This record gives sequence, structure tokens and C-alpha cells, in this order.
Amino acid sequence: MGKRDAAISQQRQEAKEAAAAGRKAKRSQYLKRAEKYEKEYENAERTQVALRRQAKTDGNFYLEPQPKIALVVRIRGINRVSPKVRKILQLFRLRQIHNAVFVKLNAATLKMLKLVEPYVAYGYPNLKTVRELVYKRGFGKVKYGHKGLSSGNRIPLTDNEIIENELNSRGVENVICIEDVINQIYTCGPNFKEVTNFLWPFKLSSPRGGYRKKKRIHFNEGGTFGNHEDLINRFVRQMN
Repeated sequence: MGKRDAAISQQRQEAKEAAAAGRKAKRSQYLKRAEKYEKEYENAERTQVALRRQAKTDGNFYLEPQPKIALVVRIRGINRVSPKVRKILQLFRLRQIHNAVFVKLNAATLKMLKLVEPYVAYGYPNLKTVRELVYKRGFGKVKYGHKGLSSGNRIPLTDNEIIENELNSRGVENVICIEDVINQIYTCGPNFKEVTNFLWPFKLSSPRGGYRKKKRIHFNEGGTFGNHEDLINRFVRQMN
């Protein structure tokens, strides 16, 4: 082997070692972020428990904080859908039955949910539901292509590099791994909109054991559609 071949071989070896060192540093960074978020969730839960106990000790009622996000699941098809309802379902990206999305709650989205209520089941997801959906059903929308994939492809979130590259291209710099994605959704962080737009709508299965009574009956009357509040977690777990 000549000098030129030896130099090329050495350069390749050095590049391989540098890439391995970079991946190791990234993994360490991902782990630290996950540990930090876990502590934040635990502290927030402890604070809520302490406030509830304090209110009970004082003989008062504790007013729970208003939910910031909702998980919306489409449960009915396209028959007899009015144009306004169809448009709202398209804005929510709920184009197929059993599609699910996370929605930021404000005055506008609450009005929209009221209009499409007979076609959806929604409620307030907990951390476990958000995490299970992202890990099990999470797919990203590739905007600029990644590792041979063309733009617009739907790809599973198996590589943190995909998340970092895609969200960087959308102007989001501090979301670099899947735990960042979960944190932004669960806490309704400043990059909630970009993160949820990057995620493809979750494609769920039919609920195990079937729906309660009929889909056309409200949840409060023993049916399925409408606001499930915290019980949406149980419903979505049957579909995940």
C-alpha cells in the first residue's frame, strides 16, 4: 500500500473515531436531558400533592390548574359531515377515523372542539399517555429529506438525529431528542406548534372491547363522543 492509500486510510479512521466520539457525547446529552425532565415532573407532582393536602387541612377546596393541551381522537367517518365541520377537522389534521392529535387549548380551539364534538373524543392527557403515543405511534414529517428519504415522507422516530435536523430546519434549536418532544407537548412549551406540526397525526387502532354503547351518544350519557376529561387516557390506551 502506497503513501497515498495509507494517508486516505488514516483519514477515514480518524473521521470514524471522531464520529463515534460525537455520538457518545450526544447520547450523554440526551440522558442528562431525560433525567432533568424526570426531576421536573416529579417536583411538579409533589407540589400539586402538597397544595391539595394544605387545602384539605385548611378546610378549603383546591382548584386544579386549567389543562393546557387536549388529545383529540376522531371517532366518526365522513358521512353527513357539514362543510364547516369538515374544514375544522382538516385544520386539526383529523382526516381519517381513529386519527389523534395534540391541540393547544385556548378560546379559539375550544369553540372549534364544540363544533366538531359529535365526531371526536377528546380529553386531557397525562405524561404516560403522551410518552406512550410518541414512542409507539410517533412518526415525523420529513421536510427536507434525511438519509436518502425524499421530503414529505412519514418516518418513525427511531433516530434523534432526524428530530434534531428536521426541527432545526424549522427554526427550533433546543429540541434535539425524543424526550424534548415529549416535554414540549406535555408542558405546552414555546415550541409546541412546531413540534406537533413535525409529528404526523397518530394512527390508532379500534378500541379493544369496542366503544361504549354507541358512538353517536355523548360520553356523559354513556356513549363515546365529547369531552372525556382525564378518562381520555384510559380510552386511548385501549386504542394504542
